Amino acid sequence: MKNFVAVDTGSNYMTVIAVKDGKTFTRFAPDCAMKHSVSLMNAIDGVLKDADMQLSDCDFFAAVVGAGSFTGIRIGISAVKGFCLAIGKPALPVTSFDIAAYNALGDENGEKILCLVDALHDCYYACGYQNGKMVYSPAYLTEEEVLTLAADGYALRACTPLPLSEKIAVETIDPAAGLLGAVKALSEKEAFGELNALYVRKSSAELNLGK
Repeated sequence: MKNFVAVDTGSNYMTVIAVKDGKTFTRFAPDCAMKHSVSLMNAIDGVLKDADMQLSDCDFFAAVVGAGSFTGIRIGISAVKGFCLAIGKPALPVTSFDIAAYNALGDENGEKILCLVDALHDCYYACGYQNGKMVYSPAYLTEEEVLTLAADGYALRACTPLPLSEKIAVETIDPAAGLLGAVKALSEKEAFGELNALYVRKSSAELNLGK
């Protein structure tokens, strides 16, 4: 297994993972809303010390690119882009949907998984997977549209509890385990590339400007 550092700053929580020589070291903050900018570098420094690891030991760096918090996503991407530039190593973009779907990637049982991120106001960012492949492109859906897809056979999955859970079963997975699983799966597929933020819909400022 390759050595790497991966960060997820796209939600209220924050995850930082370092893997060295097959061993995993994790820092997870369950409630880091609005504090990613002041917490991220300390968390990265912490996992590197836990792993007795230098940034130069990494074969690549990974960051969650969305969907999620506009500000949080940019913080994680900026930090990892800086590491890649300084060390000269590739970047691995990971979506919030990949994290929720990590144990569906490569799954051959045919189950359709709809991975959800809370977009507030009874709306959700969603992406569908089946047999390890994306079968429903990232979209901004209303609660009614999510329920319709569930009725069509999609099992619902998320990294955090959702208001929707009061109406239908939504499997909640461990976001730290999900990040680790997604990075492993995507790195094995050599899915390296540019870290571009995944904005499923326009920001409030852009929507207001359009009006």
